[in-house]
Amino acid sequence: MIGYVEYISLLIIPLFILFTVLYGTFKKVRVYDSFVAGAKQGPAIILNIFPYLLTIFVAIKGFQASGAFDYVRNVFSGVLAFLDVPIEALSMAVMKPLSGSASTALFTDIVKTTGAESVATQMSAVIMGSAETTFYVLAVYLGAVSIRKTRYLVPVCLVADFVGIVVAVFVTRWFF
Repeated sequence: MIGYVEYISLLIIPLFILFTVLYGTFKKVRVYDSFVAGAKQGPAIILNIFPYLLTIFVAIKGFQASGAFDYVRNVFSGVLAFLDVPIEALSMAVMKPLSGSASTALFTDIVKTTGAESVATQMSAVIMGSAETTFYVLAVYLGAVSIRKTRYLVPVCLVADFVGIVVAVFVTRWFF
């Protein structure tokens, strides 16, 4: 069964590309010309979103380097101990909305230090799958379309992340 799933997963992207080309041809779209026209817009989009990406990366590194990340962990460590939630899960919950690459590195560290079968690793893995890299996504997508009024968007996204993280903790406790 696993071999069959692996075989299907290897075919998904080539089949999607083939479907796209065939569908475009069927609709009488010049597929290659459309692809080249889209590729020409790529550098302009990159230049347009670069300031937003740079800002979010500097903010994340500043958050980590200033000690604020460790301070947040220390503030909530007592409550988490009472709820029997590993401190590593809080680290993942704080880092995931900020940076996908930093949360992946943090997850790797959690696996190395606590073991692959630990509650901290399982909870962190579920948090990784149930939360979004909110600030990165907002920087890229909103920067790409030049949206600057985000009064309600950021709080709603953070509430959604919070709900996803809380549900991840409960699901992990329930299944593991």
